[in-house]
Amino acid sequence: MRLNKYIAQAGVASRRKADELTAAGKVKINGVVMTEMGYDVKPEDVVEVNGRALENAARPVYYVLNKPVGYITTAQDEQGRLTVMELMADVEQRVFPVGRLDCNTSGLLIMTNDGNLAYRLTHPKHNVYKTYRARVSGFLSPGRVEKLRTGVDIGGYVTAPAQVALLRQGDRSAIVEISICEGKNRQVRKMFAAVGNKVVELQRTAIGELKLGRLKEGQYRKLTPKEVEYLKNC
Repeated sequence: MRLNKYIAQAGVASRRKADELTAAGKVKINGVVMTEMGYDVKPEDVVEVNGRALENAARPVYYVLNKPVGYITTAQDEQGRLTVMELMADVEQRVFPVGRLDCNTSGLLIMTNDGNLAYRLTHPKHNVYKTYRARVSGFLSPGRVEKLRTGVDIGGYVTAPAQVALLRQGDRSAIVEISICEGKNRQVRKMFAAVGNKVVELQRTAIGELKLGRLKEGQYRKLTPKEVEYLKNC
């Protein structure tokens, strides 16, 4: 099995991240640092990542987590901050988050040990839309909504067309739903800032047709076989 796939199936990272770890010299095969990303892992090989020997988990598992604000979307944090892994502590298999939600964003996060699915859902070429509900400060004019829909410059990068719906406009803030198929760092916040509105609250409510529903913050559930099949083919 190719090295990056082996690492992904062990639940450490996606295949792309596994290649980055290998290139950085963080992977050892039988005690020797391995930088050959195309290496085929043999049954007798001992694979280590960051000094930890891996047990290859053959059976993929899939969960959806409602991430609360205040949790870091990573497997571990050098600063000792709360991570989403603590919310999944009673899951037997070692899983990892698919993509990221920043610390101050809540909502739908897929947790799995399937590196292939993680790659599919995070690669821009697959155009999987992520939907967010945001509360933004100030008045969100029709002109600003149109700019968000057509694309805005968020610092040397013009965003792809987005789906935007103004749900409610109040005296001091607005509630808006926005769907994007990209995943730039803090993209939604930067998009609203680019048109003059600051994001006050942000929640991801859906990935494609997979919806958060009534899952409470901090809780998770297994994806149904139908949901898994949808994500693999969306």
